[in-house]
Amino acid sequence: MRGEVSDVTAATEGSGAEGRPKRSIASRLTTVLAALLVLLALTVPYDFGRLSPAGFVRIPLEALLVVALLLALPSRGSRLVATLAGVALGLLGLLKLLDLGFSASLSRAFDPVLDWALLDEGFAFLSESYGRPAAIGAAITLALVVVGLPTLVTLSMRRLRRLVVRHRTGTTRIVAALVVVWVACAAFNVRVVEGVPVADTSATTLANGHGFQVRLRLDDRETFGALIEADRFGDTPGDQLLTALRGKNVVVAFVESYGRDAVEDPEFAPQVGAVLDRGTSELNAAGFAAQSGFLTSPTFGGGSWLAHDTLLSGLWIDNDQRHRTLLASDRMTLNGAFRRANWQTVGVMPAVTKAWPEGSFFGYDRFYNAKTLAYRGPKFSFGTPPDQYTLASWQRLEQAKRDGNVMTELALVSSHAPWTPVPPLLDWADVGDGAVYRGAGVRRSDDKRRNTAQIRADYRKSIEYTLGTLTSYVRTYGDDDLVFIFLGDHQPAAVVTGENASRDVPISIITRDRAVLDRISGWGWQDGLKPGPQAPVWRMDAFRDRFLTAFGP
Repeated sequence: MRGEVSDVTAATEGSGAEGRPKRSIASRLTTVLAALLVLLALTVPYDFGRLSPAGFVRIPLEALLVVALLLALPSRGSRLVATLAGVALGLLGLLKLLDLGFSASLSRAFDPVLDWALLDEGFAFLSESYGRPAAIGAAITLALVVVGLPTLVTLSMRRLRRLVVRHRTGTTRIVAALVVVWVACAAFNVRVVEGVPVADTSATTLANGHGFQVRLRLDDRETFGALIEADRFGDTPGDQLLTALRGKNVVVAFVESYGRDAVEDPEFAPQVGAVLDRGTSELNAAGFAAQSGFLTSPTFGGGSWLAHDTLLSGLWIDNDQRHRTLLASDRMTLNGAFRRANWQTVGVMPAVTKAWPEGSFFGYDRFYNAKTLAYRGPKFSFGTPPDQYTLASWQRLEQAKRDGNVMTELALVSSHAPWTPVPPLLDWADVGDGAVYRGAGVRRSDDKRRNTAQIRADYRKSIEYTLGTLTSYVRTYGDDDLVFIFLGDHQPAAVVTGENASRDVPISIITRDRAVLDRISGWGWQDGLKPGPQAPVWRMDAFRDRFLTAFGP
């Protein structure tokens, strides 16, 4: 019995001897991971263009200040500081992740006042593009990150506090040395990569920047309200509006993601330019002429409704606060000017799948959404019918029955992200209810792992498809009364354009009536469907008033 007890005791002691190093290794690994998480939260860039390994080589001043506080305060005070700093840093990390996502897709920072409403739009986009399960999975992941990141960073800070206090002397020396290095790097403006200083204060800068955004949004409400009221055409009688277009069938078509890069980027311009040049030649042979220029969009990479608002209202609508304020106003839009001048107004929006309050504001006499267009074919980009089907249905439902003045606003979305393959251009008589696309031999892209080159190639092909479809429609159905205006809503995301792309989009007007083009001769637009590098550039909000002036009495 005594031997058995001795054996058990020895076994227990051996287990403890082995267990302590194991616990020590696990503890050290946890501490290292906690330090890495805190360091990443502090140093990760908030601009996608700066996301590189060198961008993390920084000394955050905020970290030095927090560690100094932990060393100076008593135990209870240091615990409180560690907790508060952890929560703040966790929230800062979330803000940085949102900024990274927005800078990559929309080339701007996240707006903490307005952009929460885009979560619903993002869920709809993922559902239509990749399926509802993928959208739900993304939503769950986002919820876990929102809750988990601040929690983990706070726990990490509390753990690091204990390490700092336990090794007070060594930590003090390290902090003192880093302060000297920070001051030296700040004095000599040392940078590892362009725009990223080693002596870093980005956490404070980011917090102040977003605080300024909040104040700016609050101040903008009153300013924008005054702009809405200051409308030089607001009280113009209908018989003095658009007199030079009486009897015309006017179309304003927005082409999704059709930006300046499509006609100037060396990777896209040869093929897209060839489509535009061929379209110009074919339209000229059919008796049509075209002129083109550029407009600067208020948005980039997404937010098409902001571009629609801006062009049609004559106001610069670059955020959702202005969008909602506009919808609550009685501002006369370009659609409204046509309606006041006794045109029938029509809206065709194939991507609208639910209640759409914008329709009431724009006041269409007739409106066609995804349901009323009655598409029976397979889904393509963004879950919508191909643009040729949209145009064919609009022709059948509206244009073939046109009686008198009609103004149509069209949204063409085959070139919407994520830029999956598009169908070939069919004979217009074969389009029908869209079922023909099931056998059109389209290479469907269900591969979610496309590289950047494949995404860019698919973007280019989608633009070629829509532009070719538009010119084919005009050749097939256009008559002497048609005045067809088409433009891009915004540039595609930075994954296509790269960093620092302009916000310019092409705009073209097609007609057989030379008198219409004579009216805009002072605009300086260039002949043909492809604007060149020297084509004039206006802000998009200038278009409404210039158009109403050119075609007024």
